[in-house]
Amino acid sequence: MGRTAFIFSDEGFEHTMPPGHPECPERLAAIRDAFAKAKLYPPRIEPEEATRQDLLRIHSAEHIDTIRETCAKSASYSDPDTYMAPGSWRAALLAAGAAIAGCKAVLDGEYTHVFSAMRPPGHHAEHDHAMGFCLFNNVAIAARWLREVADIKRVAILDWDVHHGNGTQHSLYDDPTVCYVSLHQHPHYPGTGRAEERGANNTNLNLPMFPDTSREEWMETFQKKAVPELEAFAPDFLLISCGFDAHELDPLAQQNLCTEDYAKMTHSVKHLADGKIVSLLEGGYNLHALGESAVAHFQALKED
Repeated sequence: MGRTAFIFSDEGFEHTMPPGHPECPERLAAIRDAFAKAKLYPPRIEPEEATRQDLLRIHSAEHIDTIRETCAKSASYSDPDTYMAPGSWRAALLAAGAAIAGCKAVLDGEYTHVFSAMRPPGHHAEHDHAMGFCLFNNVAIAARWLREVADIKRVAILDWDVHHGNGTQHSLYDDPTVCYVSLHQHPHYPGTGRAEERGANNTNLNLPMFPDTSREEWMETFQKKAVPELEAFAPDFLLISCGFDAHELDPLAQQNLCTEDYAKMTHSVKHLADGKIVSLLEGGYNLHALGESAVAHFQALKED
């Protein structure tokens, strides 16, 4: 059986958006089609819905109930960019559940690496509210599951989405057993992620990048600051908040990475946690760049 698996579900297409919204179902089609074009047909893991208990490790009961009711009614929500339709509820449960399913598959020894291409994304979702296209915080839910259910001692989260993962940081900020490292454009949405935000135990590292940072500076910061921070923490499991929106073609930011940089970053962290890695799709809004970058990331995961 292959060492690297893929999580994908057509139910992700049911999380529908108004016309022109960047976090659209076509994002999944772009990844699916890019994999087919590259003749990548990896083993697939079918996700199961996250349970209410899984969600409660990060989110309040009121938040969970509000999201369910908002989805059922296709109602408006307080965050104007975050839309929900009837199919969004199951899609969100599957996106969170996929994060846990990937962790289970790695811990069971079935696979070494898993890439979950599910939506909605998650890293902006806070304890008690949705924002930034995110309903539930998939990566934080997986981190808590690893700690509290699987009894993994030290979990690291590497977030290279171009937007700071405010929800992830806030959920895990003072937890000495979880290290969060984020490279992101700043100033930019959501306005969090300053370098001085280190957490009570110095397990939070933000590496803000000014708009129009060169790819050379981004990659140097990644190699000289992000990777050593993760190595010093010595995690037993690595989660990646894998956004592809620092790409030079992305319409929602002003960074300059190219497709091959995502392969390079992936290769640079494969030695961590004895290679136990689960990567979760976050942003990426130029469909061509998203598909090609997802392929580059996956191929780097699966290469020896």
